[in-house]
Amino acid sequence: MSKLILTVDDSATIRMLLKTALSAQGFRIESANDGAHGLERMREVKPDLLITDINMPKMDGFELIEALRGEAEFKATPILVLSTEFSDEKKARAREAGATGWITKPFDADKLGAAIRRVCP
Repeated sequence: MSKLILTVDDSATIRMLLKTALSAQGFRIESANDGAHGLERMREVKPDLLITDINMPKMDGFELIEALRGEAEFKATPILVLSTEFSDEKKARAREAGATGWITKPFDADKLGAAIRRVCP
């Protein structure tokens, strides 16, 4: 069974690029357009892995990660941050919130696929 990934990004273009790149590598993709929608979709589809942006309306990526880590069901779900941000401070904050890894946009599809396979074998 292929892994189910939820992508959360307020950019429809990024969501489409992720779906195209990851579907081609055999992953099943669901998406959400902001953190609040992402939290709702996590509970609905219970993915094997979450990929989230940081800067989004309603609920940002940090808040989404913290909310998920507060729920027993998602304590161990791998979470990759995909963001244009790359400061050590933001990466440290994401790690403290419970993120598993960090990938900077624009992403390389093969490297992203390899990162996913590493954290979600």
